[in-house]
Amino acid sequence: MINKEGWLISAEKHFSPNFDQRPKNFEIKLIVIHNISLPPENFEPENVKKFFKNELDFKSHEFFQEIKNLKVSSHFLIDRTGKIYQFVSVFERAWHAGVSSFNNQENCNDFSLGIELIGSDNSSFEDNQYDSLENLIKILRNNFPKIKKENIVGHSEIAAGRKTDPGPFFDWSKIR
Repeated sequence: MINKEGWLISAEKHFSPNFDQRPKNFEIKLIVIHNISLPPENFEPENVKKFFKNELDFKSHEFFQEIKNLKVSSHFLIDRTGKIYQFVSVFERAWHAGVSSFNNQENCNDFSLGIELIGSDNSSFEDNQYDSLENLIKILRNNFPKIKKENIVGHSEIAAGRKTDPGPFFDWSKIR
């Protein structure tokens, strides 16, 4: 259930400063699925949570130097156990899609919700993650009827050539 402020009641809440207002007259009609691991292939959620909150210690790993100037967030993060974290209200614009286009409409952050899964392009996702993702999608679609099944896409579909996630191991049949 989503409360009136746009927060999933069952999610662990963390507040990211990396968001802004959606443009007026934009309806939420798209879900973008991503994968993330920080550093790459580390499937603990702590660094991702810190990254989305601008609290990551960039000196703690050499890879973090590559991302230190990025300001990124997502609405939701699902860890390997299926636990859901939320960083931005669904009514606000999270910064997850970057340069993007869906059905010839640019700037997907304006009309989408971002869901990150702890994982990578190099490994399978956990059944717990698919279960949580499927339940979250049902809740979001109930709240935003413009999100049709064909409007649930991977980051790679809206940023082709720039992004590859959720990657080749993501099993779309488990959510479609």
